[in-house]
Amino acid sequence: MLKSKILLAAVILVLGVSALSVQAADVPAKPALVCDVYPGLASNSLTYARLGDLPSGVVLKTDSLTIKDADILSEIAKVPQEMQAQIKKNAFFLLENMATRQLLLSLAKAKTAGQTEASPLDERALIQTYIKGLVANVEASDAEVSKFYEENKDACGGATLDQMKDQLKQMVLQQKQQALIDEHVRTMGQRVPIEVSASWTKEQSILAKDNPVDKARSSGKPSLVDFGSTGCRPCDMLAPILETLNVLFVHVGQEQILAARYGIQSIPMQFFYDKDGKEVFRHTGFWPQVEIEKKLAEMGVTQ
Repeated sequence: MLKSKILLAAVILVLGVSALSVQAADVPAKPALVCDVYPGLASNSLTYARLGDLPSGVVLKTDSLTIKDADILSEIAKVPQEMQAQIKKNAFFLLENMATRQLLLSLAKAKTAGQTEASPLDERALIQTYIKGLVANVEASDAEVSKFYEENKDACGGATLDQMKDQLKQMVLQQKQQALIDEHVRTMGQRVPIEVSASWTKEQSILAKDNPVDKARSSGKPSLVDFGSTGCRPCDMLAPILETLNVLFVHVGQEQILAARYGIQSIPMQFFYDKDGKEVFRHTGFWPQVEIEKKLAEMGVTQ
């Protein structure tokens, strides 16, 4: 009797393990995403793209779009010679821009019932109309304008808030609109199934990191990067401050692709990264040294 119970228990245990194995096998593996495997590589529509084994020569595929390696090379050939080296190291960024336009166009057409095949000019208009619809309800409050003024007062040349209010309100509105558009594009892969070549992306991730910003982010230390230019009033005001703080300065005129990758819309713009290279804060415009040092101290950086 005891032996029978032991055998029965063994059978139940085996069947239970078998059932668990079958259930585990039935659960599909979560697809690897670009943002998880290569943090910081994608800057817009391919952030949530899935990494996959695509046919030879194909670098991106969606239900309605296929982009091949030959298409990338063709676009690179159109870039001015002085920009060739930069764009070759940022082919993934180029792919994102190509895909973003086509994906936005598909969404714009879906919004227009019965839309017939459009000409290139009509396509641009469709995308612009779609984007305007996204930001139609965005507003800039007086409190937001006042806060922006206080943060950038030194760059206003002594003008009062009342004198600058209308101009600043437009700037704040544009920033909020751009932020909404950027987030809509960045999360595209959560709404549209996008797959990119895993092998091609791996190669591009290595090339894309060959720049001062990504090297600073991968140094294992907190870092501060300032995107700016010479001849820009707030940039010039910041220059001596940043020099004393040993901040990495990126000239947007000389690093145009890198600035585009990091979404620089206005300058100066400062990015604060922790020791793992994760962005913890960003600021646009002039910033007093005491405020910069305070933020660095919060990150554990002592001067």
